[in-house]
Amino acid sequence: MFKVFFELMRICWTFRDRKWYSHPPFLPFPPKEYLQWRIETAYGNKRFTNLRWHDVVAYARWHRAMRLHISHGVVKNDIWE
Repeated sequence: MFKVFFELMRICWTFRDRKWYSHPPFLPFPPKEYLQWRIETAYGNKRFTNLRWHDVVAYARWHRAMRLHISHGVVKNDIWE
């Protein structure tokens, strides 16, 4: 579970708002518009009401596989152990 958390933090840092330090909550999160776009492309609706944790974890697994250039399919627990 910690590996998923750290990968999500890496994703947040990668897609952070470039001036995150100039407005509250002063955390390096992606812009709200970017997150809405990601949700809309995944679920067809830009509101966060459809977000499911297993989809977030699957995205983190996919992101890690792409970053590490893993060529085989992403299967649960294969890149986290």
